[in-house]
Amino acid sequence: MKISTLYKDKEKTVLSFEVFPPKKTSGIETVYKTLDALVDLHPAYISVTYGAGGTEANNTGVIASYIKKELGIEPLAHLTCVNNDKLTVERELEEFKSNGIENILALRGDIVPDIEPKKDFLHASDLCSYIKARGDFELAGACYPEVHIEAKSMVEDIRNLKTKVECGAEHLISQLFFDNGAFHNFMDMVRCAGINVPVAAGIMPVTNTSQIQRMVSMCGASLPAKFSKIMQKYENNPEALRDAGIAYAVEQIVDLIANGVEGIHLYTMNNPYVAKRITDAVGSLL
Repeated sequence: MKISTLYKDKEKTVLSFEVFPPKKTSGIETVYKTLDALVDLHPAYISVTYGAGGTEANNTGVIASYIKKELGIEPLAHLTCVNNDKLTVERELEEFKSNGIENILALRGDIVPDIEPKKDFLHASDLCSYIKARGDFELAGACYPEVHIEAKSMVEDIRNLKTKVECGAEHLISQLFFDNGAFHNFMDMVRCAGINVPVAAGIMPVTNTSQIQRMVSMCGASLPAKFSKIMQKYENNPEALRDAGIAYAVEQIVDLIANGVEGIHLYTMNNPYVAKRITDAVGSLL
């Protein structure tokens, strides 16, 4: 099933999750356990990353296949430029095809220190064009409500996003953000630029301070004063911080749905408990 078809019902908000492969020191069964818990929350689809920094690429297809065949949920397999040359992409696509995986999130990918990135695909749009010519895959793309950290301006970033869509991305998932106003403004600019594909808002519930510091340094998301005060007040109380992070994410989602967002993509951080708390809170709104 192509994921874009899920967006045809304009009265519903598409809820999806993201998981990541386990570290090399952990068995793949750990993510299967997470997925077995997430399936009870009935996400429309589940995306599978290449792991932190793109270092665990070899298990993405295996996990996506498990989601498809064992859980009966549509997977969205990540595929990056920095990790893959053309030959590797060809192998990945063959694996996806043989396992019935139809949906791919084409990304530039994170540059990992001390690891030389591949040069066959410099931009996600290049990867989109290449994949489109090699099978009946549907492509998703990433977008950045507060500008990609390497873009010179929002105008340049929106122009690059339009190129990505023209090269084959049929729906988009946003980078995480904590300021809904930034997302709403971004969507106004996206639509004014003639980009009309569905866009899912990426929401990450913050459950510890090291998590937020790491993610903000990687993607450049701004921290509203309200959010920063919550982090500061509860930074030494892990349970309270977790609950406050969940509450903040729920508040974000309620506002987004009220304003007509097409999709909510929850970065679960492989934590079914947090995903369940949020899903229970907003389920009647979807």
